[in-house]
Amino acid sequence: MTKDEELAQLRTEKTALYEALRCKDEELEQAQQANQDLREGLKQAILAIEYLQERVKALEGQQAKDSHNSSLPPSSDRFVRPPKSLRHKSGKKPGGQQGHRGHHLQQVQMPDEVLIHPVERCEHCQYDLRESPAEMPERRQVMDLPVRRLWVTEHWVEEKQCPRCSHLTRAPFPAAVRAPAQYGRDIQAVATYLVEGQCVPYARASQLLRELLGVQLSAGSIASFVTTCHQELADVETQLKAALAQARVIHQDETALRVGKGGQWVHVCSTERLTHYAAHSRRGREALQAIGILEHFAGTSVHDGLASYQGYACRHALCNVHHLRDLTFIEEELKQAWARAMKDLLLDMKRAVETARAAGKRELDVLALGRFHRRYDLLLRQGYAANPPPPPPKKVHGGRTKQNPARNLLDRLARHKWQVLAFLADFAVPFDNNLAERDLRMVKVQQKVSGCFRTEEGVAMFCRIRSYLSTLRKQGIELLSALSHTLAGHPALPAFS
Repeated sequence: MTKDEELAQLRTEKTALYEALRCKDEELEQAQQANQDLREGLKQAILAIEYLQERVKALEGQQAKDSHNSSLPPSSDRFVRPPKSLRHKSGKKPGGQQGHRGHHLQQVQMPDEVLIHPVERCEHCQYDLRESPAEMPERRQVMDLPVRRLWVTEHWVEEKQCPRCSHLTRAPFPAAVRAPAQYGRDIQAVATYLVEGQCVPYARASQLLRELLGVQLSAGSIASFVTTCHQELADVETQLKAALAQARVIHQDETALRVGKGGQWVHVCSTERLTHYAAHSRRGREALQAIGILEHFAGTSVHDGLASYQGYACRHALCNVHHLRDLTFIEEELKQAWARAMKDLLLDMKRAVETARAAGKRELDVLALGRFHRRYDLLLRQGYAANPPPPPPKKVHGGRTKQNPARNLLDRLARHKWQVLAFLADFAVPFDNNLAERDLRMVKVQQKVSGCFRTEEGVAMFCRIRSYLSTLRKQGIELLSALSHTLAGHPALPAFS
């Protein structure tokens, strides 16, 4: 083989080698690109798994919540577990306790009717005893409703002719008698009480009055009675709001309510003797300004921690029953021991206050207060140790970093410590906000019965009349008589002090 042929062969082998290396480089680049794609896919899969794990954890937490470990109402319980009360066993037997005064039916001193059952013959020898003197050794009474019928009062007016000038003078009818036939104030009061006091729908209230009393009363007539009552109570509502603004401690809460195709919020502000309801399209500061109680209030407001309340200059106290339920969730679902200890501490504080109040004291001993506060701070540190802050987010975005429920509760207990423990320093402040929640209960009953209010005017009338009835009931004032006077233009005023 000549040198030229060898050179040509070498050049051919060199070209083939270069081509093989180029192919290898392309294969390497493809492998590197595939590896990069796999890495990117793995990264996305890891992120998706982390997101799904957080989502599953959140959904499991939601599924585990019911009325005993969250603010959900008992009606939403799914009966997954038997209810578990936060109360401790008292050791007492069920039923009435020793010394408890019973409330059984008592005889009245002046019955409406007396029936005498005579003895006519001796049960032994059948001797005629009708003319013999008798004694009354025993009496029994039966309480029942009177005969079902309307009491109709007819008004006649006289007309006389003056013998001197021949003028005819007719006596006037009473101011309340305005039509040839009309319903009296008591029937109007009963109808108003049924729809506004007992949440009976208008049509069913009309049916009830017809079947029980024989009153042919249309739903439109009942609506007119309710409107009159609402108008007559305008000044009473103004005085009620002014009295609440001067109270030492008030309870506040709010709940959603459907009105027509939209929704509103019903806000309650109450004490042991006063109740005020107001409906507004907003839940927060705008509604509180429109209601106009909190801006003039200088005492202590007990509430569930809505941020809008915190913007006012009065003192604040948080509902600890909400905290107990949240701590129960953390204890049972997240298995954190500090939550159980914090529950026990709050209940120990509550019992200490009740014991001191029963003993006639106005405040706790300074040493006892110090011990309670040290235990509280220690448990907060234990809670934070069990719930370190979350890592910084991979993507920068606005708002706060998402935290788990335990750390959110710890922040609340730490940031608002003096509001959480307000009941410990001032015995006039209650441990919970149950009073406001009880006052809101009938609003939810109204929604369950009727589904919604049709108009904003309807919910406004419900709130004003309901405020009046709740206040009267708290003060032991007879409701039907008060409504009758209200419909006559002279509302019975409750005590505002």
